[in-house]
Amino acid sequence: MKKLATALLVCAMVVPAINAQGTGKTKDLHCAVMPQDKVDVKKATKAKLFSDYKGNRYYFCCAGCKPAFEKDPEKYKNADHVPVPKKTK
Repeated sequence: MKKLATALLVCAMVVPAINAQGTGKTKDLHCAVMPQDKVDVKKATKAKLFSDYKGNRYYFCCAGCKPAFEKDPEKYKNADHVPVPKKTK
């Protein structure tokens, strides 16, 4: 269990997250709730499979993960995320 927690922490720190909004680039992130599943940021954004928490945006692999995250976002705060995109006019 300790090795898994360490591995997840290292992944969260090492995996660079590129925000697809505004950059024209798509980067796969891992689902905040189910980190074994990759999420295509562009597709998740279009499907509104994301949630913002404390200035960060977390993406989800399916519609079931969003409510789980929103029920206890503090539990998932170290999952893959990107800064909340700035709104453009």
